[in-house]
Formats: sequence, structure tokens, C-alpha cells
Amino acid sequence: MSSFLFVVPPLVGHVNPLVGVASALTVRGHRVAWAGEPALVRRLAGPDAVVHPCPPGGTGVPGGLGEAGPGEGAPRAVRPPDLRGPEALRFLWERFLVPLAEAMAPGVRQAIGAFRPHVVVADQQALAGALVAEDLGLPWVTSATTSAEFADALASMPRVAAWNDMLLSDLRKRIGRPGGTCDPRFSPHLVLAFSTPELAGPALRGGDRIRWIGPSLAARPRPAAFPWHRLDPRRSLVLVTLGTANAGVGGRFLTEAAGAVRARAGRVQAVVADPEGVLGARTGDPDVIALPVIPQLDLLEHAAAVVCHGGHNTVCEALWHGVPLVVAPIRDDQPVIAAQVAGAGAGVRIRFGRAGAAAIGAALDTVLGEQQVRAAAAAISAAFRAAGGATAAADHLERLARQEDHV
Repeated sequence: MSSFLFVVPPLVGHVNPLVGVASALTVRGHRVAWAGEPALVRRLAGPDAVVHPCPPGGTGVPGGLGEAGPGEGAPRAVRPPDLRGPEALRFLWERFLVPLAEAMAPGVRQAIGAFRPHVVVADQQALAGALVAEDLGLPWVTSATTSAEFADALASMPRVAAWNDMLLSDLRKRIGRPGGTCDPRFSPHLVLAFSTPELAGPALRGGDRIRWIGPSLAARPRPAAFPWHRLDPRRSLVLVTLGTANAGVGGRFLTEAAGAVRARAGRVQAVVADPEGVLGARTGDPDVIALPVIPQLDLLEHAAAVVCHGGHNTVCEALWHGVPLVVAPIRDDQPVIAAQVAGAGAGVRIRFGRAGAAAIGAALDTVLGEQQVRAAAAAISAAFRAAGGATAAADHLERLARQEDHV
């Protein structure tokens, strides 16, 4: 029996893929614990999950990008909704990822001391997990819940890449081993990539340490009862979502998407994730069902298309079900993921800031009506299912733990 500590940021999309992995390891008799935000982890992984608070003492973490609310007096880094490109990247690193790592580092050290794991599994954006594990001489694994880092998007921007490297070097001096050389986003032991090359393309970073395991889908807490009786089986169901971290920036887009669906009344019906209530509560609307929270995985079993922001989890969950996409990336890794979808032929990319009902509708017509798009989505679905998901991830983690036991 081995012990695995999962270190995660307070972001739903970065915890969810590891929930299935943790379950698979537990079923095999291994010990699993988490270092992260307790309320969020237990909501997603179950109330019995062993969680070491990170940051310790409920002091909270920088907010503004995720779903976990910070504790009393916690600093918040609320990102301006119109921030894009290099400025959005700078904000992400300077105002969220680096402060988060500094806040989490003491809790990671406490968790390792208390739980004594054989292996640390660190999310790619929970940099403290990798840096502290390296400092303590523990083997650590990267959980890459988005494949964007493999694309080396900064290769064409050497000055930005150098700035990013300097940030990481300075962070290591403060919370890790000053003489360390490993990039904390790419473990030298094992990188679990929750995608496959059929979507992500060839990896330009990470090398032979990458194991492509595809999506890890596990049962999730269901929101309030969904009005299944309102779905019309005679129409193509379209799921519209901008993810859990983009509330407040998508009102215009959701309104235009609803308009595109209503222009196709009789042929198309939409379920819209509308956390801000921008579409209003129209319980009798036969064309658009808008709710604050929706059972996404359950709905994907019935969906014919997805309109989304290009978030990695939403894209992979849709393609797992063979559902083609209309992707309108906003920022961060989303343009990279959207380019992957378009490049694989499994969807259409549109411009988030400019797309109106006509453009969204035209893209919907393409993904609903063109057989080659649907065939590409089906091919990626087959590759995802063959990759093994949580079971494959557990196999790789067990193998690494056994290797370390014999060192």
C-alpha cells in the first residue's frame, strides 16, 4: 500500500479530474489525502475526503479566478473582465499563481509532514506542490488538467518566456530548493495529461515523461433537480456554457447564443449555464432553458453540440461523448484549446468578443449539419476512451510508487 498526496488549487476544473484518480487509488487499497481548500475538495471528492487545509489556518488565497471563496481577510485579485493576451497572462502569474504558491507552501509542508506520502501529485497550477516536494526530496507527479502548456505557446514571445522563467526562479528561491532546476510544471518523474494527441497534437514540452490518459470523469454532486421534462427529443440539444470561472464576462455572449437558438426554433433547443441570471427566469420558454447550475455530464449524454469558451474540461467532456463544439475562447489557455478543437476538425472557432447571433448560429449549423465534423468528434471520443482515464492514471502512479520503494 502506498500513500499519495494530491495538491490542488481552489479551481473546480483542476480538482475534478483528480477525483476519479483518487477514487481508483482508494479502491486499490492505497491511502489518499488532499492539500487544498477543504470545502471545495470535499464538495467535489466527497465529505469523507482527507483534506489538509492549504493555506493552513483558513487564511484564504488570492481569488478572482476560481470557485472557492477565500477565508476572512483573504486578499483577492479580481481580474478585470476585459483583460486579454499578455496582460492577462501577467495578471494570472503575478496576481494569482505566484501568490497562491506562496500562500500554499506552508500548508503543503505541514501536509507532507503529517501524511508522509510516498508520492506527491501536484496540479500544474499548484506550484507549491512541486517546489516543496522537490525541496524535501519526494517524488512528485504533474497533474496537467489542461494540455495548453505542452504547446509551448510562449516560444514565439521570447521576452515573455524569459520573464516567466524568472518568476519561477524567484519563486523557487522563496519556497523551494534554491539550487533546483526542474520546471515545476513538468515533473521529471511523470506527467499525467488528461487529453490525447488526437486532440492536443504532438507535445512540444514535457518529453517522454508525458502519459496521455484522456479525460478522467467521475460522478459529481448534482445541482437542484433539473427539469428534464422540458427537453424536446425532436430537436437537437445544444449545451451553452462559459465554465465556472467566467461569471460576469459572458452576459452579451450568452444573450447572442440564446438569440441564435431562438432563430432556429423547432430544430434546436438549448440548455444554458447562466450563473448571473442574464437571460432571466422564463420557465415556459420552449427554446432556451437557462439555469444557474446545470448537470453538465448528464446533459452531454443527450447533446448534439456544445457552445463554450474553450475550457479544457468542458471541451474534453464534450468530445468524450463525441459531441462537436463551437468554441469562443476568452483568455488563458482557452485560445490554445480552441485551436486544438478547430485543428482536429471537431468544431468551429469563433470570436468571443465579436460573435453575434448570426455568427454563433452559422457555426452551430456547421457542427450540427456537417458529417466530417461529427466524425472528427467521434474519432477523438474513441481515442479518449481507449486512453484509460482514471484507471490508467492510477496504474502509472502505482508503478512510480513501486519504483521509488526499490530505490
